[in-house]
Amino acid sequence: MSQYKYNTITIEAFVPATPEQAWHAYTTAEAITQWNQASLDWHCPWAKIDLRVGGRHVARMEARDGSFGFDYSGTYEVVEAPHSVTLRLDDDRLVRTTFEPKGNGTLVRTVFDAEGTHSLEQQRKGWQAIFDSYADYIANNRSLVSKQQDMK
Repeated sequence: MSQYKYNTITIEAFVPATPEQAWHAYTTAEAITQWNQASLDWHCPWAKIDLRVGGRHVARMEARDGSFGFDYSGTYEVVEAPHSVTLRLDDDRLVRTTFEPKGNGTLVRTVFDAEGTHSLEQQRKGWQAIFDSYADYIANNRSLVSKQQDMK
């Protein structure tokens, strides 16, 4: 039986970084606030990450004009750095992200349970736009991502 309870959607991005660098950009609050938006009229003013099984993930997403906002939040069920992370959202949907070395970078793939309010296509496009922002963040901030490697 599948671990997913709903229709699932898969999104992915190839990033010019090692799995460790891609992981760092995906799982640290400082980085998340830089890329976690689907369009320029949205932003992520803060994030709180307790990256451990049973730890919490909370990221605030808001329209830049202040007209709307919400917390994207859940509990980590799997944390296998730098290979995979699974988050159980507060509405019981599952989000699993994997980091696979490919050539001179990493293929980052997320499979998530769809919610019932928006169409599957709307959800796929929105999440893919956020993932594209994540990939752009890495491509445009290679020195920031590389600093994480130097700290090891």
